[in-house]
Amino acid sequence: MDTEQQITLKLCHQNSGKDFIATFVYAKCDERKRQKLWDNLYFLASNMESPWMVGGDFNVIVSEDEKLGRLLVMTEECEDFAFCINSCGLCDVGFRGNPYTWWNGRAAEDRIFKRLDRVVFNIQYQNIFPQNEVDHLPKRGSDHAPLIISCGEETLNLIKPFRFLNFGLIMPLLRSW
Repeated sequence: MDTEQQITLKLCHQNSGKDFIATFVYAKCDERKRQKLWDNLYFLASNMESPWMVGGDFNVIVSEDEKLGRLLVMTEECEDFAFCINSCGLCDVGFRGNPYTWWNGRAAEDRIFKRLDRVVFNIQYQNIFPQNEVDHLPKRGSDHAPLIISCGEETLNLIKPFRFLNFGLIMPLLRSW
């Protein structure tokens, strides 16, 4: 399925052979036009039983703490976006790197930084890829930072006993016997 603001694909994770749905987003800057994207995501979520990842440039932030600079935050836009993510059963698992993925390119008091780009996952996706991580890379040649998604599988955490073998300490003890 694809529309003007998103494309949805069924993909297969090469290492695990597990299928999942990925929706890649390039949202409109206009709040009213973005509403069509939210409606499409609601529709997809209503029938979604597969592991699902949604990511890209949403052109809106979830809260004021995702912005640095003087521009006023449009609370209603943030609330609509947060409501969409929540209603679709999607979770933001966080990220590593710079908290802001977009910069307006201006200097001093006119500069604005925002987290417009993100990746969110449903619980089914998190169950098959519990080690998934999102990295915000440095911006290069664009006003947006690229994102890398690592969807590692669960690994067994074996508890290894602590062992300290210092033969330098043992040898003098043996000589004194």
